[in-house]
Amino acid sequence: MVKQNDVLMQYFEWYLPDDGNLWKQLKDDAAHLQKLGINNLWMPPASKATGSGDTGYGIYDLFDLGEFDQKGSVRTKYGTKDEYLEAIKALKEQGIRPIADVVLNHKAGADEKETFKVLKMDPNNRQKTLSEPYDIEGWTHFTFPGRQGKYNDFEWHYYHFTGTDYDARNDESGVYLILGENKGWADNESVDPEKGNFDYLMFTDIDYSHPDVIQNIKDWARWFIETTGIQGFRLDAIKHIDAKFIEHFIQAVKDAMGEEFYVFGEYWQANYDAKRNYLEAIDYEFDLFDVGLHMNFFEASNQGANYDLRRIFDNTLMLHNPWNAVTFVDNHDTQKGQSLESEVKEWFKSLAYGLILLREEGLPCVFYGDYYGVEGENGHEGYQDMLNALLYVRKHHAYGQQTDYFDHHNCIGWVRLGNDDHPDGVAVILSNSEEGWKEMNMGPANAGKVFVDYLNHHEAEVTISENGSATFPVKAGSISAWVNKEAHYS
Repeated sequence: MVKQNDVLMQYFEWYLPDDGNLWKQLKDDAAHLQKLGINNLWMPPASKATGSGDTGYGIYDLFDLGEFDQKGSVRTKYGTKDEYLEAIKALKEQGIRPIADVVLNHKAGADEKETFKVLKMDPNNRQKTLSEPYDIEGWTHFTFPGRQGKYNDFEWHYYHFTGTDYDARNDESGVYLILGENKGWADNESVDPEKGNFDYLMFTDIDYSHPDVIQNIKDWARWFIETTGIQGFRLDAIKHIDAKFIEHFIQAVKDAMGEEFYVFGEYWQANYDAKRNYLEAIDYEFDLFDVGLHMNFFEASNQGANYDLRRIFDNTLMLHNPWNAVTFVDNHDTQKGQSLESEVKEWFKSLAYGLILLREEGLPCVFYGDYYGVEGENGHEGYQDMLNALLYVRKHHAYGQQTDYFDHHNCIGWVRLGNDDHPDGVAVILSNSEEGWKEMNMGPANAGKVFVDYLNHHEAEVTISENGSATFPVKAGSISAWVNKEAHYS
């Protein structure tokens, strides 16, 4: 369940150093995040992956949270199990809901090879075979020798997977469909139909038609929630996982934990109809990232004045299903150098964040890389001052009835009229071209008040007329958030 003016933060980016310090940093940062208005925090995958340098998506052992000497280290990229638990405790003490990144699509880094029959499939059409059935040796046996059965003694074999990507016998990579009784890709209605059938994504793909697999994942979820005290899940790569399993799995989690246990998923598809169909398939059990909105931001940042800002919400969850939309500007997948690279250009960042932080629709997500910066060749400075200002306005001013003024190709605006606890509201205006202005009405309750741009992008002072209207200006390629000059908040 999301409350009014909630804010989510993604507390990691792809290029963080492999130093094991993130959990400790997060623990120390919790009080600061609470003051900013962050009350939901998405933590990176905590389970042991293929090595300490793995961001966490090459998942190896779900039951190892940085406790056992496996894959070359005890800790994960982000720290040890004890440090993870301490970070969660610190967040909860500040009233911030900790949300775990859950990777259930695949496993990587098996301990032993096995021999089994496969069909080699066309990687661009996973319904098209490129071979007759034949034997390969694949890395599919997971024994977790470092853990030695602690917490759970289940071992994974080839028949717990639908496909794999490497034939060790012939030293050949590809997409291999594992054969056997009741084997095959998930039903096309349950996974994305891209590439013929997008059940298979990478590594060894988990078979959610296998009853032992379903039971193991349920056992893990129960253990994980009880062990960590986590209060939500971010589900990775769900368009590649059987939707029927995901629906029943999350329903069971919520039945056990209650509606306060918040769940949202990554269904990486910009097309709105595809996301609507998925929401219907899971009976609206959880929310989705608004990928379409991110792609609109990306296009707008590249097209400049040629982009029609009146269309910025076209084909988005924020427009059609705002109660199911987790909105974001960028994340670890869209960063430079990543497979889904689509990083919003710097000049448009403040406009994009304004469009998610200062409106009433959706749950906005602030990206760690945008707040703290990214180091290295794909890096950039952080935008802390800009984000601090927008978060302040959201926390103290962005309340009440919303009226849109989307009446110009290059200059749009809206007002929030405030409520009993935040009576002044805010007027927001942005331009992707030259300087502009817009007459907007802040209501008669604001008559006579002097408004200033809290973002300090414009130096003017605007006096509200007797009927509540005023002309609010904006600089070229900029955003301004106009608030009552006399309003002071601690």
